[in-house]
Amino acid sequence: MSYSVGQVAAFAGVTVRTLHHYDEIGLLVPGGRSHAGHRRYDDADLDRLQQILFYRELGFPLEEVAALLDDPDADPRAHLRRQHELLTARIEKLRKMAAAVEHAMEARTMGINLTPEERFEVFGDKDPERYAEEAEARWGGTEAYAESQRRAARYTKDDWKRIQAEVDAWSERYAALMAAGGLPDGEAAMDLAEEHRRHIGTWYYECPYEMHRCLGEMYVADERFKAFYDTMRPGLAEHLKEAILANAARHTS
Repeated sequence: MSYSVGQVAAFAGVTVRTLHHYDEIGLLVPGGRSHAGHRRYDDADLDRLQQILFYRELGFPLEEVAALLDDPDADPRAHLRRQHELLTARIEKLRKMAAAVEHAMEARTMGINLTPEERFEVFGDKDPERYAEEAEARWGGTEAYAESQRRAARYTKDDWKRIQAEVDAWSERYAALMAAGGLPDGEAAMDLAEEHRRHIGTWYYECPYEMHRCLGEMYVADERFKAFYDTMRPGLAEHLKEAILANAARHTS
C-alpha cells in the first residue's frame, strides 16, 4: 500500500511543500516512485513522518530530528517513550500556566488588590478564591456572590494572610481527625464543619445551613472541588459533606 504526496499531506495536516522540503533535505525520502516519477509513501514512511512531527511539535530543529531518527542504535520504542515523557512534561507545564492564568482572572474579578510579590507571599501556589469560586459556581449573580466581591475588594495583605492561616490550620485539624478515625457525625467533625461554615460567613458571604448543605453536596459532585479537599487527605471531601449535613441537622432539627 502506498500513498501520494497529496494523500500524505492530508493525513498529516501538513502542506505538500513541506513534504517536498523534507525529501529534498533527506529527512523523509519516500520509499517509492510512480511510473511517472511522482513520490509514493509507504507505511514505514508514515511512521517516520509521525516521529518527525512529534519532535517538531516539541520544538526540535530539523537537523536534530534527522540525527535522532537516523541513529542506527536507536530503538523505535525508545523514541516513543522519549516523546511521551517530553509531551507529558509539556502538558504539565501548560496545565500549570493555564491554572495560573485562571487564578489571575478570578483574582481580578474578585478585586484582590495585591501585587504579584504579595500574592506569592500570601498564597504561594494555592487558590485565594476557593470559597468565592464555589459561590460563583452555584450562586453567580446572587447577593451572596456580590457580597463576597465587595468584601474581598477591601482586604489587605494581612487580611489574606489571616484567611490563609485559618484555612491551613482548619485543614490540618480535619486531616488529623480523619487519621484518628473520627466519624463525620461525631461531635468533633461537626464542630469543624461549623467552623468551616462560619469561616465562609466571616470572610465572604452569609452562609446559612441550607446553603452550607448545598456546598457540601457540591464538594463531592464537582470534581474540581472534590480534588481540592481530597488533596488535604484522600476522602476528605466526602467526609466533610457528611459532617456538614450532620452539623446542619443538629442546628436546625
